[in-house]
Amino acid sequence: MSEETQEILDRALGLPAVEKARIVDELLSSLDRPDAAIDALWRKEVEGRIKAYNAGTLKSVSLDEVLSKYRK
Repeated sequence: MSEETQEILDRALGLPAVEKARIVDELLSSLDRPDAAIDALWRKEVEGRIKAYNAGTLKSVSLDEVLSKYRK
């Protein structure tokens, strides 16, 4: 790993969890390439979760509950 890369990593590790998550999301998005097969699998997963939620077999949590884990 180059010095510059190590410096960037060190600085990123010092950020609050929410900001780290945003950086991870942005980096992963930059690597993402469209793939019809993967998109179809995700679509099926989302549709299944929506059906389960509407049927009452899948519970949801608020955004605050989710983010509270990362604000520690």
